[in-house]
Amino acid sequence: MSLRIIVTVKHVPDATGDRHFADDLTVDRDDVDGLLSELDEYAVEQALQISENSDDDVEITVLTVGPEDAKDALRKALSMGADKAIHVEDDDLHGTDAIGTSLVLAKAIEKAGYDLVVSGMASTDGTAGIVPALLAERLGVPQVTLLSEVTVEDGVVKGRRDGDTASEQLEASLPAVVSVTDQSGEARYPSFKGIMAAKKKPVQAWDLSDLDLEAEEVGLEGAYSVVDSAAERPARTAGTIVKDEGEGGKQLAEFLASQKFV
Repeated sequence: MSLRIIVTVKHVPDATGDRHFADDLTVDRDDVDGLLSELDEYAVEQALQISENSDDDVEITVLTVGPEDAKDALRKALSMGADKAIHVEDDDLHGTDAIGTSLVLAKAIEKAGYDLVVSGMASTDGTAGIVPALLAERLGVPQVTLLSEVTVEDGVVKGRRDGDTASEQLEASLPAVVSVTDQSGEARYPSFKGIMAAKKKPVQAWDLSDLDLEAEEVGLEGAYSVVDSAAERPARTAGTIVKDEGEGGKQLAEFLASQKFV
């Protein structure tokens, strides 16, 4: 038997960089370095572990939607051990929201063919966390989300979801969509051999026409949510220093009271 796994990944601005909005109030991705979303690395890792622990012939495809630079995220996933990649790139995708992104991903997943879709719990830029559920709805398959442990056996995906008060054991028949948390296991570092091998792995490029989508269905024009306005966060001000010369406790209490903390 064979098992086709598609891992959805995203190229995001580096959280340590100076991130800001462009003139059209979309995220400016040109002035900050990008990288594979850390939470998506866990999804790639879980797909690789499923492959390593399976008796089936497993093929792992990484899929992303984004501009030219998004290939860097695919190459990182390929260097970790994924087999091939699909890059959906089209100028009309600029400004696409989470709902539009789920539409593009679903179309690409259906075109590629799959048994299991694995996603991170959220992207580290938008952090909406809704795309896996939207994907499952669009594909018409079960969703098993927010897993900290995942396995596949005999056409069934099983996993553990850890909550604040209990852990749930969940399962669904394939095809299905799962998302994994950052508690699912540390993602591996690409080896030098893996980095070199990634350069030879196939990366297929699709645009909207390949997915039978029209420009007005995506991008800013088709977005269900838009940013109306944005302002820079005020610069941090210096804190208040209290020198304890016998009245430190009193001064601290007065400060807390003035800020309505007590």
